[in-house]
Amino acid sequence: MQYTNRSFLGSMPPVTRHLLIINVLMYLATFVLQQRGIMDLNSWLGLHFWKASDFNPYQFFTYMFMHGGVWHLFVNMFSLWMFGALLERVLGSNRFLLYYIVCGLGAGLAQELMWQFTWQDILVSHVTGPAATSAQEIIEAINSGHAAFTMDEFYNSMITIGASGAAFGILLAFAMIFPEMPIYIMFIPVPVKAKWAVLGFGVLELFFGVTGTMSGIAHYAHIGGMIAGIFLILYWKHNGTLRKRYGSY
Repeated sequence: MQYTNRSFLGSMPPVTRHLLIINVLMYLATFVLQQRGIMDLNSWLGLHFWKASDFNPYQFFTYMFMHGGVWHLFVNMFSLWMFGALLERVLGSNRFLLYYIVCGLGAGLAQELMWQFTWQDILVSHVTGPAATSAQEIIEAINSGHAAFTMDEFYNSMITIGASGAAFGILLAFAMIFPEMPIYIMFIPVPVKAKWAVLGFGVLELFFGVTGTMSGIAHYAHIGGMIAGIFLILYWKHNGTLRKRYGSY
């Protein structure tokens, strides 16, 4: 009789395992460097608004490995472990990594588009509270030196971090590949089919984004990750290459 003694990490496929390790290490590094007053990695590697002086194109990649707190990290890594491991075995390691990155990039682009169309509203809220004055009046005050901050300081305050966009892409792929599989959702006592659960998540994110509910969360980035995932999954389905062939990676 043969026994296996595989560790928690050892039981995961390689890309899922390495993504989880990298995200945890980046969080620990961020925490230690902040506590010692050395630097803020979130500010350096997080995705800034493209008009900000702190913006750099590499942030479209690095932001998805940064997290603002333990709960933020746990939720994203739990989703990666719960659904990503199975997807990697279905897609193959190379395509799963490609999928993860594409969803993260799609989420980042969606966030930049949201900022581009709403930065004036954000400026008003940033200064005096919702609808208290116009963005043009605030800009004129800044240009005349009568404001406590500059436009670049405002632009640099717009930053997003986290693997949530990639995680929502993973949920989307899971629902498209295993639509009838039941999954359990917190506070719902009965299992829900994956296709309905993910559809519900998407509708909620759109609702939160449009109404401004639960501000401080990048709802449009989550939707962007799902949209990027839809296109890639449909492309692989169209080519008949969705599932990996035996012996491929």
